Amino acid sequence: MSSLLAQLFPPETTRGMELSADVLIVLTSAAIIYVLTRYHKWGHLWREWLTTVDHKKIGIMYLIAAITMLFRGGVDALLMRGQLAVPNNHFLGPLHYDEIFTTHGTIMIFFMSMPFIFAMFNLAIPLMIGARDVAFPRLNAISFWLFAFAAFMFNISFVVGGSPNAGWTSYPPLTELAFNPGVGQNYYLLAIQISGIGSIATGVNFLVTILKMRAPGMTLMRMPMFVWTSLVTSALILFAFPPLTVALAMTMLDRLFGTDFFTITHGGMPMMYVNLFWLFGHPEVYILILPSFGIFSEVVATFSRKRLFGYSTMVWSVITITLLSYGTWVHHFFTMGAGPGVNVFFGISTMLIAIPTGIKIFNWIFTMWGGRVRTPVAMLWALAFIPTFVVGGATGVMLGAVVGDYQFHNSYFLIAHFHNVLIGGTVFGLLAGMYYWWPKTFGFKLDERQGRWFFWLFFIGFWITFMPQYALGFMGMTRRMYTYTTGYGWSLPNLVSTIGAFMMGAGFVVFVYSIVYSYKHGERDLTGDPWDGRTLEWSLPSPPPAYNFARIPVVSDRDAWWEMKQHNQTNVVQLNPNDIQPIEMPKSSSIPFLMGLAFFVGGIGMVFEWWWVAILGALGVVALLIIGSFDYNDHEEIHAETIRHTEASLGRLQG
Repeated sequence: MSSLLAQLFPPETTRGMELSADVLIVLTSAAIIYVLTRYHKWGHLWREWLTTVDHKKIGIMYLIAAITMLFRGGVDALLMRGQLAVPNNHFLGPLHYDEIFTTHGTIMIFFMSMPFIFAMFNLAIPLMIGARDVAFPRLNAISFWLFAFAAFMFNISFVVGGSPNAGWTSYPPLTELAFNPGVGQNYYLLAIQISGIGSIATGVNFLVTILKMRAPGMTLMRMPMFVWTSLVTSALILFAFPPLTVALAMTMLDRLFGTDFFTITHGGMPMMYVNLFWLFGHPEVYILILPSFGIFSEVVATFSRKRLFGYSTMVWSVITITLLSYGTWVHHFFTMGAGPGVNVFFGISTMLIAIPTGIKIFNWIFTMWGGRVRTPVAMLWALAFIPTFVVGGATGVMLGAVVGDYQFHNSYFLIAHFHNVLIGGTVFGLLAGMYYWWPKTFGFKLDERQGRWFFWLFFIGFWITFMPQYALGFMGMTRRMYTYTTGYGWSLPNLVSTIGAFMMGAGFVVFVYSIVYSYKHGERDLTGDPWDGRTLEWSLPSPPPAYNFARIPVVSDRDAWWEMKQHNQTNVVQLNPNDIQPIEMPKSSSIPFLMGLAFFVGGIGMVFEWWWVAILGALGVVALLIIGSFDYNDHEEIHAETIRHTEASLGRLQG
């Protein structure tokens, strides 16, 4: 028993910070259980959420998870900035700091940005293309639960077993068992593998959904730009995640079964891992950024009251970026000595990406040019993106210049560039999309005044945080230093950077307050079209009914809903009661939730090398696959009378 407790709670899980987290987790769990029991909501939770296959509810669950992970990753960031605010600080020890920056990077990439993107996919794509759901609803739910249980598994490493500490890239030999004993790296490997299965399934799902389920008349060149960027992102996922899966599987074999794929002393080759990781890693940057490009296109066109400028050029730009993204991965390790020929090739391919990216910036500017521009919070995020991403892109070109990269590599210049791109591009874009589609999803707007407070605190805090880090990079400060001494001139830039980080944290607090306030007091959307939108989702009530469209729309032009409004054809959404037909929809199922649970059990078994538990989880997965394969009762019919009643209550019936 004592050895089991020692394995579950090693010294790094019994520090003051971890014990405080334990208390907080117990209290929060107790409060949730009390509320569910007190108000008899267990059945509702199971029927309406845990077993749902409705893309809209799955999108909401992704969104809640992403915001929760933004909090967790943000707290890690504040701990790091607090540590580096002054020289010779020992608030965090070196091992603790390693754990914090590892979990920060991993959570922000895999467990915040990815689910945030999938939330936008689920909330918007079927509605934008005139579909009633995604192509594979049950697979969609399985994807979510694999992500959710993987995120849970990764996060409990903080208090049970110990956190990973080899960085979000987890290069060998840092991850090899000889140098990194304990279960922390096992958590990293298993959690990302399980989540990755869900991500690949999501890529398949939305690729098929977009290609096969568009409304009649919606040709490829009539698709909204967000649908285009989601399509190429789905394709990127299919080709980018397998190399990561292979790299993590080989590392896992090294750690758990004694193979030597990356063990130098036994003939292994760590550089093979680095290549495999960045074969995934650089396309992953575009998996994270391309959906935001699509969101900006929708937001800028809507709030400029103009068609997107250069639509065809924009489409070919994102396709070009998709193809080029597979030819740049070596720029992440120019300094590892691949030779001048290889470095020059990858340096040029990196710089080439700036061309299609720059084209899109001009597209958005010319869309606003001459338009009647409005600036609600969603548009503020789009406007803030342009200068922020231009700086991130320009510094990326500097890193793509091989000679310069030798100076900037692994310095704080790289940290500043990375955050310039991923916060200024991905996070700003996802926040723009969240504010834009929030009324459609929940039926009420987020408070604009509080949203502006959030925007300005976060945006100004962002620049105060990361601009000094470029200077720190030039001054020689390298990444992943847990402390530094005086005399280098690093103290003031680090202090300023920390002040900016806490401003961003204050912005997040305002954001969470705004959600709670708006839920109670926010403006209700009774029109279904609060922004005077352009695409099909705005033809639906807010929130949309379970079946989305009582009658599948017919599309005759790009910006279909806008064109209907311009030609006074909005009455097409009004239905004759006698024309309403029953609709077949996917049926809720417990299999996706149980599948996620089985993967979790198997994953925990492998993390701690409790093989009987791992086998139990694997048997559960196989059993659920078999049961699901023979479950033919997976659809249900919504009766015409029910649809008639729903549409009448929404005022969408003729007569």
